[in-house]
Parts: sequence; structure tokens; C-alpha cells
Amino acid sequence: MWKTLKAKNRLNETIFMGILAFFCFGSSLFRYVYTDTTVFLFLNWNLFLAFIPWALTSLVIFRPKLQQSKISFVVLLISWLLFFPNAPYILTDLFHLSLESSMPIWFDLVLILSFAWTGLLFGFLSLWDIERIMLVSIKRTYVLMISIGLMFIGSFGIYVGRFLLWNSWDLLTKPFNLIFDVGDQIMNPFEHPRAWGMIIFMGLFLNILYLSFRLIRKREE
Repeated sequence: MWKTLKAKNRLNETIFMGILAFFCFGSSLFRYVYTDTTVFLFLNWNLFLAFIPWALTSLVIFRPKLQQSKISFVVLLISWLLFFPNAPYILTDLFHLSLESSMPIWFDLVLILSFAWTGLLFGFLSLWDIERIMLVSIKRTYVLMISIGLMFIGSFGIYVGRFLLWNSWDLLTKPFNLIFDVGDQIMNPFEHPRAWGMIIFMGLFLNILYLSFRLIRKREE
């Protein structure tokens, strides 16, 4: 396993993400033990969902033959799109921050931001994997435009999860209800101005973060 990670230049990335995830879990566990409350343990589940997009793209990177099949890539992209919004979604868990808490507010702030940062990294790292795959057959400029669009799709997914209370797997368990609910937002945008305001501005914010990461990575190269 270690040889495979080294060969694919994923060893440092995997170790670092593992350390971040362990820190997040350890912090939430410490809070649970110290306060005897389960308030923020749900963040671990949200982080696991954020991990799935990275796990999917890592699988394809480790098995290059999957990249050669258009069907496999389409299945990967659809699966990735379903779970990708879970990566930036943790940012909205800041809504749970409260002055009336059994822990100092600074601790809860650091706790939530740690989960949110780790989730974002899982999302952006998986997006870069998608970009690497697309660059084989698509021009770099088009790949960038697609990635920017994916940020807005991710923002829409955040809205669906946070405010419409749908989950990724509901597309399989309650597809018609989900499609009807989401379709109403798309077909009648002027009836949902607050929804689209949130989607657009969150999409812009995610693109700011994404392009900032790209700039830093480009500078290092």
C-alpha cells in the first residue's frame, strides 16, 4: 500500500489528510468526554461524507484503467457530483455556533472550522483529480470553466442539503420527491429569491477559495 501511494505521489497527501481527520475526531471526542454532551459529534459523519469524493477519485487514480472507459468516468463523475457538496457543506455548520454552550465559544469555533477546513480540502483535492482526468481530452481553459461551474453546482447542493433537508442518498431512496422539490427551485427561480441569493453568493465564495488554492499551487509550481 505504501509503495502504491508513493508511486502515485499520494503518500504525503494521504498522511496529512489522515492527521487532519484524526485531529477533528479527537477534538470532538474530547468535547464529548469533557462536557458529556453529543452536540457536535455529528460533524464526524459530515466529514465522512466529505471524504467520499476524495475516496472515489483516489480509486480512479490508483486504477488508471478506469479512466480509459467513458462509462466508468461518467459513473464516477455522477457519483462524485452527488457527494461533492458534502465537502463544503460543513462550512454551514457554523450556524450551530452559540454563545450559550458548555464549552468556550472559541473552542467550538476552532472545532467547526477544523472540520470545515478538512472537508474543503477533501473536496478540492478530489476536484483536482477530476481535472487531471479531464485534461487528457479537454483543453485546460475548458477544464477551468467546468471547475468554476462545479463550484456553483456544489453551492446548489449545499442549499438542497441545508435548507431543503435532502441528503445525497435520497436520490436513490426518494428520487421523485427530491426531483420535484429541487425542480421547483430551478423552474421557478423568481419565486425563490433568497434561495438563489444564497446559491449564487455561496458559489462565488467557493470559487474564491478554489481559485485561491489554484493560485497558491501555481506559484509553487
